[in-house]
Amino acid sequence: MNDIGKVRILFCCMGNICRSPTAEAVFRHYVAQAGLTEQFHIDSAGTHDYHIGDPPDARTQRAAKQRGYDMSNLRGRQVEAADFMRFNYVLAMDEANLDILRRLRPRDVQSHLGLFLEFAQHHAEREVPDPYYGGSDGFERVLDMVEDASNGLLLHVRQRHFSNSPE
Repeated sequence: MNDIGKVRILFCCMGNICRSPTAEAVFRHYVAQAGLTEQFHIDSAGTHDYHIGDPPDARTQRAAKQRGYDMSNLRGRQVEAADFMRFNYVLAMDEANLDILRRLRPRDVQSHLGLFLEFAQHHAEREVPDPYYGGSDGFERVLDMVEDASNGLLLHVRQRHFSNSPE
């Protein structure tokens, strides 16, 4: 795949089976709805190696599918130092994972590293909570937050990278 000229975004959480694949699937969907699929490379990864090669958590997939997001083809992977050179944006779901990413990031890399919820327009929280040990309402809450931040991120990218794009 040729990524030259594309905006490359990596979503990160701990295991890459709940929050970050949700963000990947939702943002991919929003980008497709905007007709910008060819302008992006979107991926997700975990800061830990717990679930390399595993599909997203079944509860995550179920909640996403109910809202029209398909993540059945996604598989967990661990973030690596080279990702910071490959991606324009590396977005963590929470402060703990952001701290790990800061330590992994090579010093000379200028990609945007921050929290995904920086782009949320209707949620004041800074962190997407990990729904893994909770009930189904936690997965719905994650989707609400991810949808909001995905809208804001797409708006940001369109304004910053595609100044000729309609709003």
